[in-house]
Amino acid sequence: MNRKAVLILCFLFFAIKASAQCAMCRAVLESEEGQTTAEGVNNGIMYLMTIPYILVAGMGFIIYWKFFRKKSEK
Repeated sequence: MNRKAVLILCFLFFAIKASAQCAMCRAVLESEEGQTTAEGVNNGIMYLMTIPYILVAGMGFIIYWKFFRKKSEK
């Protein structure tokens, strides 16, 4: 096996679970009974995550459209 394959296998088999929240946020979210705050935090994360993808996709579409448009005019 080459080095890349061994490295990839090591990363797949020896993955470390990482926490995405700080210690204080995790403590507050785990201690609540109704889990409404946890749902709010998760919805906020999803909202903040989708905005950059929408912007990049929009910019990519505009660039593609301008390139396609100029090519068809020639």
